[in-house]
Amino acid sequence: MVNSDCVIIQGSNMAEAHPVGFQWAMEAKARGAKIFHVDPRFTRTSALASAHVPIRAGTDIAFLGGIVNYILRNELDFREYVIAYTNAATIVSEDFRDTEELDGLFSGYDAEKTSYDQQSWQYQGQEEAGRRDTVTERETAAGLGYESHGPPISGQARRDETLQHPRCVYQILKRHYARYTPEMVERVCGIAREKFEEVARAWTENSGRDRTTMLVYSVGWTQHTVGVQYIRTGAIIQLLLGNVGRPGGGVLALRGHASIQGSTDIPTLFDLLPGYLPKPHHASHPTFDEWVDSIRRPGQKGFWGNARSYAVNLLKAYWGDAATPENDFCYGYLPRMTGDHGHYQTVFDMIDGKVKGYFLVGQNPAVGSAHGRAQRRGLANLDWLVVRDLFMIESATFWKDGPEVETGELAPDRCRTEVFFLPAASHVEKEGTFTQTQRLVQWREKAVEPPGDCRSELWFFYHLGRIIRQKLAASPSPRDQAVLDLTWDYPTSGPHDEPCAEAVLREINGYEVATGRPLSSFTEMTADGATAGGCWIYCGVFADGVNQAARRKPGREQSWVAPEWGWAWPANRRLLYNRASADPQGRPWSERKRYVWWDEESGEWTGHDVPDFEKTKPPSYRPPDGATGVAALAGDDPFIMQGDGKGWLFAPTGVLDGPLPTHYEPAESPVRNPLYDQQASPARKTYQRPDNPINPSPPGPHSQVFPYVFTTARLTEHHTAGGMSRTVRYLAELQPEMFVEVSPELAVQLGLTHLGWAHVVTARAVIEARVLVTDRLSPLRVEGRVIHQVWLPYHYGGTGLVRGESVNDLFGAVLDPHVLIQESKVGTCDIRPGRRPTGPALLDFLADYRRRAGITDGPYPPIVTTDGSTNREA
Repeated sequence: MVNSDCVIIQGSNMAEAHPVGFQWAMEAKARGAKIFHVDPRFTRTSALASAHVPIRAGTDIAFLGGIVNYILRNELDFREYVIAYTNAATIVSEDFRDTEELDGLFSGYDAEKTSYDQQSWQYQGQEEAGRRDTVTERETAAGLGYESHGPPISGQARRDETLQHPRCVYQILKRHYARYTPEMVERVCGIAREKFEEVARAWTENSGRDRTTMLVYSVGWTQHTVGVQYIRTGAIIQLLLGNVGRPGGGVLALRGHASIQGSTDIPTLFDLLPGYLPKPHHASHPTFDEWVDSIRRPGQKGFWGNARSYAVNLLKAYWGDAATPENDFCYGYLPRMTGDHGHYQTVFDMIDGKVKGYFLVGQNPAVGSAHGRAQRRGLANLDWLVVRDLFMIESATFWKDGPEVETGELAPDRCRTEVFFLPAASHVEKEGTFTQTQRLVQWREKAVEPPGDCRSELWFFYHLGRIIRQKLAASPSPRDQAVLDLTWDYPTSGPHDEPCAEAVLREINGYEVATGRPLSSFTEMTADGATAGGCWIYCGVFADGVNQAARRKPGREQSWVAPEWGWAWPANRRLLYNRASADPQGRPWSERKRYVWWDEESGEWTGHDVPDFEKTKPPSYRPPDGATGVAALAGDDPFIMQGDGKGWLFAPTGVLDGPLPTHYEPAESPVRNPLYDQQASPARKTYQRPDNPINPSPPGPHSQVFPYVFTTARLTEHHTAGGMSRTVRYLAELQPEMFVEVSPELAVQLGLTHLGWAHVVTARAVIEARVLVTDRLSPLRVEGRVIHQVWLPYHYGGTGLVRGESVNDLFGAVLDPHVLIQESKVGTCDIRPGRRPTGPALLDFLADYRRRAGITDGPYPPIVTTDGSTNREA
């Protein structure tokens, strides 16, 4: 970022939510870069930016689509980069029909299944690759799998490098975004034409051969029903302008915690295994070979061609000596997906009595997840709940002090859930690694011993596994063999037998089975069981037996890329796809942006960073006929994980809601979609249940019942759901109460008083908050009428030194179809002055709103409780 000539921050309040990283945006600004902040609300990021661009929440694709149209209409794309490194020249099937022809839908839409048949989206001649069960893929978040391990596409496709063929991607892109004019952006987003054009000029003028622009986003983009498509639109712009794989360019996903990146690399996700290997599906992947082939896709280019090695090494790390070629390396032990096992489906299954027990580790869904009412109802219908946390959070105490106790829906003496609260060690009380936004793995030392009975996660799960294995030791059941065969021999030390975190990192890195020698690179991993490694992209973090993540050489003692501070996956590369920083002949695009290049004399790639390319493959290399995998990558194919080696402007497969990003209104909106008859994303994931009502939107009736848009974000002074910060006196004093920000115009319209009370209402819940009247929010003119937006912070709940009602209670559960993340950055609401009703009257108040909104699914089903009269908390 420090090398950027322009930085676009959208979907992020970087100064407040990522203040440590924001220093580099300010460093770039000090060097002359322009900083633009596109956000519904004026924030500290806006105050430090070159310009703030207010936008209606949920309309970012319309704004970004306008940028794409501006680039193409004025022929401002970096043409040499686009032709060589993207699929702009690739010809698409003649059966493809765009949203411009089908009024907001793409060809292949099945209204009954609310999903797409993707055959018509394919490259010409590859239509059969589109035969996919997209309904199952939506249920199992397979879209994320395709984004990570390469959609099924042949490396060979027909191309027209003049970009004139009417069905080449470039021409399809031009037609698709032609209607995204500055006037349309103003109509949809509420952004004045001159403000839009200021951003468009800066973005394009600071991109190309000698300049680069960076795009920065965070959960302001991801938490939408079209969140994946937000990011894809940004990637399309960056590819068109030649900003990917180059210093000061790229698409930077800001991670919300110190190891959010690490928790997707070595995942806490139901659909992925370490290193972005997809979890097998019980019906689609009955055998090891079928599973591996679904990842490596025989016939494709790229490093996913080595997926068998990555898979074998993971299974060997799991099951050690028990994993052999004869038993397919214990593939039969791997859990299988059978459907939607995501967070929201699990919560509804809890409500329906299908889940008996639940572990909460570092999560506080009672106030921290969307549709808090459903979260607490689910927790109240378990047999047992284990909560590991630093403090007694709302998810541990919901049974006695949650909002449902006040309304009479939940009686503490009859709650069926037995809660076990186990105190956890904080990050300074344990050793291990963080993996942050830049994919940088950094080791942290233990600063102090955890107090009392507090223990690390490593201690908890290691000893839980040890005890379970002891209890199963004599079991004759085949199903228990998977647990008994696990490698579970980590060394321990100290009075509490704390497992060695470095030993776990060694296993993640990988080793030679016969000698124990740590592997230095994932290219050393073999498919015959001779090596084992828990996460192929982390291979090298323990190269030469040295904890590379613990390196801390000062910047003054090394190059500006700082390769000896921590370790970045994969292979310590600090910038992904950096082959694209050189032209097709291997020469830097410019001296000013020189990063990685081909050294003809030494016959290898060299530069400031580890080349993200085969080191000795020359730019002139062309694969022989029939080549697949890595050997099929030409010397000018920089996108080495893609099935065709190209960056994708058009996605022929791997996305579930369209090959090109398209503006749809949020699931809840006060506005009729100005672009198409199709109102909201047709492939969005919904849960149609009485306890998950959704506010009405046009063109349906009753949308006037919830006329205002609300959005949420973080405060610097509090952390996530507040469990770590509302208990700290200094932070509690700085942000002592839940509040709602409203514009002066809306305050006058509704009779709201600064620092007085208001209550915010949706079909799910009503919460009260203090009123902050501020011009940080300004009314926007959309489709000829004024739209008011309000803002609420994310961090409050019922426990701690400061308390407040949770904004997450206001949201329902409607999800992006690729990754099953909730739309919790935009919704509709009503606002009334004063405090909300209390007790059972609150339920009557909500029922009246649902009646007026035409929501007729009936009242929420009662919370299931025991018949006993004693509280079962432990």
